[in-house]
Amino acid sequence: MELIEIAANLGIVPEEVSAWGMALESKSVVARPRNREELAKVFAFASRHEVPLGFRGGGCSYGDASMNDGAVLVDLSGYDEILSFDEETGLLVAEPGVTLEKVWRSVIGKGWWPPVVSGTMAPTLGGLLAMNVHGKNDWKAGTIGEHVSSFKLMTLEGEEIECSPEENADVFRAAIGGFGMLGCFTEIRLRMKKIYSGRVSVDAVATRDLRHMICWFEENRDRYHYLVGWIDCFPKGKRLGRGLIHAANHFQEGEDSEGRASMSSEAQDLPSRLFGVIPKRWMWRFLKPFLNDLGMRMINAAKFHAGVRGQTRGIPYPQEHAAFNFLLDYVPDWKFSYRPGGLIQFQSFVPKETAAGVHTSLLETCHREGIYPYLGVYKRHRPDPFLLTHAVDGFSFAMDFRVTAENRERLWDMTRRMTDEVLEAGGRFYFAKDAVLLAEQAHRIWPEEDLAAFLEIKRRLDPRGLLRTDLSRRLFPEMAGPFPGPGEASDEERPREAGPAASSKGAD
Repeated sequence: MELIEIAANLGIVPEEVSAWGMALESKSVVARPRNREELAKVFAFASRHEVPLGFRGGGCSYGDASMNDGAVLVDLSGYDEILSFDEETGLLVAEPGVTLEKVWRSVIGKGWWPPVVSGTMAPTLGGLLAMNVHGKNDWKAGTIGEHVSSFKLMTLEGEEIECSPEENADVFRAAIGGFGMLGCFTEIRLRMKKIYSGRVSVDAVATRDLRHMICWFEENRDRYHYLVGWIDCFPKGKRLGRGLIHAANHFQEGEDSEGRASMSSEAQDLPSRLFGVIPKRWMWRFLKPFLNDLGMRMINAAKFHAGVRGQTRGIPYPQEHAAFNFLLDYVPDWKFSYRPGGLIQFQSFVPKETAAGVHTSLLETCHREGIYPYLGVYKRHRPDPFLLTHAVDGFSFAMDFRVTAENRERLWDMTRRMTDEVLEAGGRFYFAKDAVLLAEQAHRIWPEEDLAAFLEIKRRLDPRGLLRTDLSRRLFPEMAGPFPGPGEASDEERPREAGPAASSKGAD
């Protein structure tokens, strides 16, 4: 069914949908159900007419994970009620469209905080589970999925399945991190973390190069609850990968004299003005003239030297949870400074044994190509039990690249060569951030038995293979149905869906 016919049947006008990084775009019929009944109607339409369907929450994926060109995209942001919260146990029950912001604002005054948070408070719970997000405490607390007690998953056929580590455990392990390919989360039970202050205690440390940062992480990780490194990606030689570490701990009961006062939603609000004068919503416009190699080299150098002067040297300072965790929200709409081309993020997860060498080599590749990451972020990780996980016992390096008409082809080529180097070292990638992986590369990340197990669950829950996104078409064309029954042609014998042609903005 053509897009215009889908739109006519649903009474919805097709619209342009952009990736969060604005470097990819597509056109879809976007349905916005507000409850289980409205969701079931959209599912029934897609099933009856065999129309491909994908999901979108906060639209925070840098690449094409929440895009579905030429088909139906289900925006769950209006399906967003918190159903209950147990103040004694910290168990939250919520619908999939509830944002991370709504969660923390609902629980912090009662002495709780989400166990794992992303760098922005905009994602929805459904999106957090579909991507199995990690935070600055990943090596200690693991991914968000490890704090999920259970969830309900609605399949495209309208069946609702209760899933937990004990019940339908295979679906539980596959749907978390399964990028929306098995069904829609309709009810999520998530355990919060008990806190005694609305602030954390932060140490700031400057590191001379990437290896120094890795060593500091390893030597000090048992002392902290959170670790994150910022990397200046411009210097070469002995200063390659220099950066700043921010290490934080929760206050224990009674340690923070202002703990109770800081545990309110209002106390966590990020300042709306810079220096108390300039509205932050204007700041991306001031940043735009610096969005070039020279300007960002200057900004990164200034940030590093300010960080050197501001090292705490064993004397930590208090900082609100929101200010420490949600740095991407500190300047509203900052990504708009990357227009018109947008940005992509290349985030690689590499085992600890090879991380220093591989990540140093990736930076050197960027220098040789003359394509510099304008932002670099470093984190420590641990494995988790989910089927298509990105997690490793090692480190991740997130690199933000500006996309322009002039560098686009070279950038995609460079990052795909960088991908091969990461894969050779046993590394992995993350669906929420990826925009460049090829299907062949994706199939080198996960063991064949894990991919086969996931595909078998998909065949069971989505036998016609209608749950698809631009990402699934790009990386896993074998997930497009209908799947063969007994005696029918195998996947290899049946022509695979090639996926939609990218727009001129999103073309590879």
